[in-house]
Amino acid sequence: MPSTVLVGTQWGDEGKGKICDLIAGDFDCVVRYQGGNNAGHTIVVGDRKYGLHQVPSGIMYPECVSVIGNGCVVNPKVLLEEIDMFENDGISTANLKVSGNAHIIMPYHMDLDGAYEQLLGDHNIGTTKRGIGPCYQDKMARIGLRMQDMLDEAVFREKVGRALDRVNPQLEKIFGMPTYTVDQICDEYLGYAERLRPYICESGLLLNGMVEEGKSILFEGAQATLLDIDHGTYPYVTSSNCTAGGAVTGSGVGMKNIDRVLGIMKAYITRVGSGPMPTELSYESEAGHTLTEDGYEYGVTTGRRRRCGWFDGVIANYAARVNGLTDIALTKLDVLSAFETIKVCVAYECDGVRYTTVPEHESVFARAVPVYEELPGWNCDISACRSFDELPQAAQDYVAYIEKLAHTRVTFVSVGPDREQTINRFWN
Repeated sequence: MPSTVLVGTQWGDEGKGKICDLIAGDFDCVVRYQGGNNAGHTIVVGDRKYGLHQVPSGIMYPECVSVIGNGCVVNPKVLLEEIDMFENDGISTANLKVSGNAHIIMPYHMDLDGAYEQLLGDHNIGTTKRGIGPCYQDKMARIGLRMQDMLDEAVFREKVGRALDRVNPQLEKIFGMPTYTVDQICDEYLGYAERLRPYICESGLLLNGMVEEGKSILFEGAQATLLDIDHGTYPYVTSSNCTAGGAVTGSGVGMKNIDRVLGIMKAYITRVGSGPMPTELSYESEAGHTLTEDGYEYGVTTGRRRRCGWFDGVIANYAARVNGLTDIALTKLDVLSAFETIKVCVAYECDGVRYTTVPEHESVFARAVPVYEELPGWNCDISACRSFDELPQAAQDYVAYIEKLAHTRVTFVSVGPDREQTINRFWN
């Protein structure tokens, strides 16, 4: 099995966790290459549902090595909670590894995250307030703390002190919030360090060694294309590169070792947080309410209700190009079974101009009006279908239409939350 990047193609919540879990057993290693516990992956195994925030989906396969890469930010407390959850359920975490170069989310990062959002008022980003943005901010400002720093108390204390020299004045003088002491931080985090010490490693060396041995790697992205710091709907984005290119910088594995890019697309569109969304439907509308409730569109991390809308072919085409998609996994097709007819956005109009790709200027995208094509629905339950031929013709036609818009083949079709409710057309 060639090494593969798995990436979200919309605004997240496309079902990456399910697809990653489905194919992870084909790989020797699964690497999470960016983001932190602001992202949630849901995995359903039998009657058990797991909400993952830090641990890669490969953890469900005992022989698979699961790696949290250097491009991630890690909340040690959350990571240990997930480790304990799996161990208590009899799922071993012995093959879990954490990059020593991954940055640590500190308590003051969460404080600042909430404070920044409050300061922005009506223009807030809609973050999860988990401290992700401020942690990446410190990384770029070169005052961040990394997982390896926790393993040396003297080094950790010195670096915490330098970070607090910058952070405490912000907390106190700008936001009127409590400040931190070095002892306060160390008393908590050095305890985490001892428990996490066996998991921390030089992940780039580990991964490249696996490549040299001919082993296959699945690179698992969090968030999605339209939330990428460079290629997303800035400024309403996350603080890392969640497009396929982030797999290279976030893991230390060279791009020549990646063969396939599998894009996860929901059969409609959802978004959490602020920012433009051309095909958005009001929750009060019949279609918007149906997508929300039938698709149970509530966030894994925060429980927030997601914004829902019709499938956006403009975004699908853009994501295919930016990521270099070779395959698509189409999820939640079953949710559309409730509709007699289904709308698909094929272009935008703004100020008399028609756009068939995402407009470069954010002001144009914010005012874009979707141009729809209407397709016949199938209006029947498809959750028991296990081959593409078993799908109603209208459902097959819908899949083919998405392939046409994205210029990429649909390799998987998901018709329900369980592993077995997935149609495999081309994956081998």
